[in-house]
Amino acid sequence: MQTMKNKSSETREKKKNKVIRIQPPKLEQPVTMPVLKDEPSRYNTDIRKLLDQCHCVDVHFCTADLNPICGAHRVVLCSVSYGFMLLFDLIPAKEIHEFNLQETVRTYLSVYQEPTVSMNNTPVRVIVKDVHFHKCLPDILHFIYSGASQWQLLEHDLKEKLKDDEEADYVSHIVQSLLNKPGTDSHSGTPLSLSESIGFFFNNTSLADVVFQVQDTKIPAHRSVLAARCDVMAAMFSGSYMETNCALIPVHGISKDTFLNFLEYIYTDTVCPASIPEAMSLMICSEMYQVSRLQHICEGCITTQLQSMTSRELASTSLNVVSLLQKAKVMYETQPAK
Repeated sequence: MQTMKNKSSETREKKKNKVIRIQPPKLEQPVTMPVLKDEPSRYNTDIRKLLDQCHCVDVHFCTADLNPICGAHRVVLCSVSYGFMLLFDLIPAKEIHEFNLQETVRTYLSVYQEPTVSMNNTPVRVIVKDVHFHKCLPDILHFIYSGASQWQLLEHDLKEKLKDDEEADYVSHIVQSLLNKPGTDSHSGTPLSLSESIGFFFNNTSLADVVFQVQDTKIPAHRSVLAARCDVMAAMFSGSYMETNCALIPVHGISKDTFLNFLEYIYTDTVCPASIPEAMSLMICSEMYQVSRLQHICEGCITTQLQSMTSRELASTSLNVVSLLQKAKVMYETQPAK
């Protein structure tokens, strides 16, 4: 009897131990998402590159005998200077109440009147009447394309170029007069934001040299700004593509609102998608045009909005959260190291 009790006790103990020894199922470790880092803005660098590489030039500065000096872009010149806006008839003279600005433009610059009618995209020739001014013009343009704020550096470059302090001060005064907006001090310490000044031309027909047909909407744009900010656009406008000389370019597979958001970023360097679907559409558009910083901004917007949503909100939407995050992860990992 005792032996049977012992065996029964041992059997129960074995069953008990057997239950305890059952291992939980092995689950795959969750994939660690990368930390999304802010990519620094390259806006000013992009605009300076436009000058260095001479993409989409629509202005040729010349001496009085029409010898070429260098090329430039009207949209950049006009974005920082009422003088150039006056020169290119962007604003009528009657709206400029400061006589000094009008006199400066008439004295030192003039648009050459071509003997024959030019084609739409033919660069306009601007005659530089002053010998000291045209000698320093490359330095002046570099100053303008850098944001027109580094006055001390410009004055140093002028003195190095002319080897004469009085002549350098004379040219510096011309530049100040050209760039001075009515009622403002162009020599103040407040730096001019290129993205804000060029942003004025976003979705603006002034100086536009290309139009995008998106769905039922025509959107004006400027080849020079697009080429500076987007390598795909630069190749499209400078290669042997149909779009190179085409004034109206159809855009397929992208909604009007998404393309406008994309162009707004190109011009202003800022964007703020209002929703996750909007950010996703913009991220796909930026991937198509290979604008990596905009992709990262959209990824950050998606991640931030997902983190702020409760599980109930996530469940009530039709969003595939895993798919969204995985797409952001793949795009992040495939970016080249910088």
